[in-house]
Amino acid sequence: MAHYNLALLGFGNVGQALAKLLLDKQEELASNYNITFSITGIATGSHGTALDPGGIDIEHALALIQDGISLDDISMDEIPPGALDFIRRCEAHVLFENTPVNYINGQPAIDHLELALNQGMHAITANKGPVVHAYQQLTELATAKNRKFFFESTVMDGAPIFSLFRDALPGARLLSFKGILNSTTNLILTRMEDGEDFDQAVAYAQKIGIAETDPSGDVDGWDAAIKVAALVTVLMGVPLKPSDIERTGIGELQTHDIQRAREQGRRWKLVCSARREGEDVQAVVEPQMVPPDSPLFLVDGTTSIVQFETDVLGSLSVMETDPGPHTTAYGLLADFINAVR
Repeated sequence: MAHYNLALLGFGNVGQALAKLLLDKQEELASNYNITFSITGIATGSHGTALDPGGIDIEHALALIQDGISLDDISMDEIPPGALDFIRRCEAHVLFENTPVNYINGQPAIDHLELALNQGMHAITANKGPVVHAYQQLTELATAKNRKFFFESTVMDGAPIFSLFRDALPGARLLSFKGILNSTTNLILTRMEDGEDFDQAVAYAQKIGIAETDPSGDVDGWDAAIKVAALVTVLMGVPLKPSDIERTGIGELQTHDIQRAREQGRRWKLVCSARREGEDVQAVVEPQMVPPDSPLFLVDGTTSIVQFETDVLGSLSVMETDPGPHTTAYGLLADFINAVR
């Protein structure tokens, strides 16, 4: 039986969902994969930090967060002054890095993951920034250290996108893809079809917690663009930044645009696409009126879909319904299992 110490850097909705999932899967991990674990460190942005080489009581930590009590109260070691010191002192074999995304340069998450790998840890993240801005650098470092840098949850939550090509499709060359990768904008457009105006639909998305107080990252297409950049960088082998992508958000779509699409038997979707053009890749994020014969047409609410075209299988689609912190947490768990087994 192999035992692993785990550290969680970032303990918001996703980090807490991961902790709950680890508890739920504890017996299954032991019986099916010969894996046991302890969480030796948790660092949060606003609710303190806990270090305990003997293992933190996760249910207690979750209860403290729920009650608004700092995790500092249960730390068995001196509180580290910052994230890098936390990584150095958490005594973990695996770091889960779930800090907020930085679209511009991927920091400070890149430094977090780089330090973890240099400390001999597997580095697992749901943060898209490091994949887009430091994929090659972190992958090469992981190889040199005989560790894994995995990031399944960065695109479509827990749906197997990167591992699909890494493990199940050896030798397949990705020629193009098209899909709906931002669930927030898809929900907004679906609700506009049901009669709400743009502001009402955005307000609803904010109310249920899938849109931020400032929704520009979603509605302006930045979240979709960084996901496209991640897919192109990893799966097509062409480094691409969000700023390289032709990007148009959904902010200009009005009720009359939605009605016009209905009259034509079509639906507006924020479509993400990329296609090889010689040695380069052309990538676009833009609203499109999708016809009924498209796989994207029936994708409602927060559902996401991506359709791949490869040189060996033709068209292959992956769809995820009802995503949330629990599905993102599963992607992190799957990366953990795949990293250590």
